[in-house]
Amino acid sequence: MISFDNVTKVYADGTIAVDQLSLDVAAGTLTVFVGPSGCGKTTALRMINRMIEPTSGTVTVDGADVSTVDAVKLRLGIGYVIQGAGLMPHQRVIDNVATVPVLKGASRRAARKAGYAVLERVGLDPKLANRYPAQLSGGEQQRVGVARALAADPPVLLMDEPFSAVDPIVRGELQREILRLQGELHKTIVFVTHDIDEAVRLADLVAVFGPGGSLRQYDAPAQLLSRPANDFVSSFIGAGRGYRWLQFFDSTGLPLHDVQRIFASDVSDLGDAQLRDGWAVVVNQDGTPLGWIDADGVRRYRGGAALSDSVAAVGSLLRPDGNLSQALDAALSSPSAVGIAVDGEGTVIGGIVAPDVLAALESQRQGRKCTT
Repeated sequence: MISFDNVTKVYADGTIAVDQLSLDVAAGTLTVFVGPSGCGKTTALRMINRMIEPTSGTVTVDGADVSTVDAVKLRLGIGYVIQGAGLMPHQRVIDNVATVPVLKGASRRAARKAGYAVLERVGLDPKLANRYPAQLSGGEQQRVGVARALAADPPVLLMDEPFSAVDPIVRGELQREILRLQGELHKTIVFVTHDIDEAVRLADLVAVFGPGGSLRQYDAPAQLLSRPANDFVSSFIGAGRGYRWLQFFDSTGLPLHDVQRIFASDVSDLGDAQLRDGWAVVVNQDGTPLGWIDADGVRRYRGGAALSDSVAAVGSLLRPDGNLSQALDAALSSPSAVGIAVDGEGTVIGGIVAPDVLAALESQRQGRKCTT
């Protein structure tokens, strides 16, 4: 467990970075510190590994006051991931990953050998081990940063805005990777971000910091979204609070509507009258969706346009482990107003519509009220 007991940090110019912070991070959980720039969330994180010393109050890790522990020994036992990965550019990937085990006394050969397994664990091809950081993409570099932090198998992992420097697609992939790793490893993770969507997606508990370094709310994501503690928290979460809340409701049981499916090889034979509802889903031979097509799209294809230029994007997909947020997004992002549901292999199994999602939301909300 990590505990902050009435912790304050005041700088020499009088700036209060953290103001009387008290909270507990339970072992094996992922806690996110979130808030606007300059609110003290990174300062609080860095007090855990003594990169910043508190002015007053106590920070403890597993019951030990960190101020009484040798700073180097403390940091070697805590994984640390920062924005941009912070890799050593003159060292190969495998040597970056082996850094902490070597510092803790492992032979370089043994540390490198173990490093290959850690690279695979974070989803990297071991063939990348002999490259240098500059030869990797931003997402690959960030995965190496996570691998380096995990290499010595620390019980605590600190992550300071680790994904803010990568594009949204890579960021989503890295978020999924962290959730997968946490499901396997059950580390005690403190994660800093300024992105409320990232916080809600990742966290077991979210600590919302406000100006002046004060803690405004510390709650489970669903509670944070449904019952913000004050106007600041409500304002910080923003106008999409209700939509974000949908992700905590299961999509299991949503009605699946029949959608017309056309194999890509058969599009040229499709007549306007054969489009039952004005749209059909074009699928590959394995049943995975390629895109929606209407009469205009068919005419473009017959006129010589490529099929990829003749279909409209499917939009987001509802997968078997999906929630009502994903279901509603699939319906709203579809040009036909029918979202596509797929099975575990990515094969189209039916369509979903927004009214059914809203009806399921109301049913589940009523069910929760009856059990509380």
